[in-house]
Amino acid sequence: MSIQWFPGHMNAARKAVAETMAKVDLVIELVDARLPLSSTNPMIDVLRRARQRPALKILNKADLADPALNARWLAWFKAQDATAAVLMGEDNKQAQVRKLPQWCRELVPHRTGMEKPVRALILGIPNVGKSTLINLLMSRRIANVADTPGVTKSQQRVETAQGMILYDTPGLLWPKIERPESGYRLAMAGSVGRNAYNDEDVAWFGVELLQQRYPQLLAARYGLDRLDRPADELFTEIGRKRGAMLGGGRIDRQKTAELILADFRSGTLGRISLETPEDFLTPPPAEVETLPAD
Repeated sequence: MSIQWFPGHMNAARKAVAETMAKVDLVIELVDARLPLSSTNPMIDVLRRARQRPALKILNKADLADPALNARWLAWFKAQDATAAVLMGEDNKQAQVRKLPQWCRELVPHRTGMEKPVRALILGIPNVGKSTLINLLMSRRIANVADTPGVTKSQQRVETAQGMILYDTPGLLWPKIERPESGYRLAMAGSVGRNAYNDEDVAWFGVELLQQRYPQLLAARYGLDRLDRPADELFTEIGRKRGAMLGGGRIDRQKTAELILADFRSGTLGRISLETPEDFLTPPPAEVETLPAD
């Protein structure tokens, strides 16, 4: 089953983005450094290229992602036409935010000073840190921040002291996620509503991925001594070792899944990236099963 989530307010936001694109000089898109391409909205690139707008890609939450893959993804984005890219995380956020106006001016050098302020459209998937970035740029809270996707529901226009005009939009997904694995990665990161996926299915996906790509981190976190066995056995042992138990010696599968997802999202498991550029070399399947939006 593929994971799909496109609430009604996102449809309105998509229309607003298309209209606002004509008013701005560039696009600032936040993506999740742990899943950079799965969290990149394909619709945005189509809209901005049609208007010939450059893009600044901010790979946010880079402090939670694999450092080696951070470097590879940064180079990958920088190789794209009319695109700049930077890493941002809790370890360097304040410093990177101070540099952001200059990076934008370098992309649109014809926009300078208060008479010609840089006009930027800030976009990103839900729960990627967009509202936090805007609050830091403004040095005050003007955007709501929460761990739940879909908090911001309408577009707003703000002016910064550095001579920029920002158009903030709700966290924006797209109507059809073409690659099933991208849907699972987005669910692992907490970027889709919980009504769109099953926690246990997503946690299983995570265990299998960690078993293949980060076995040492998986073993260290949960005290696993053998990883050469089916993911279901590993899932069950994790539940037992973390005390997620029901009567009769049965594990609480829902609680186990929630523990695994919380460990990944918080970085407790370690610095993990869910995808590499090579994961996108093959085309997505032609058809995708969809779930109704809430």
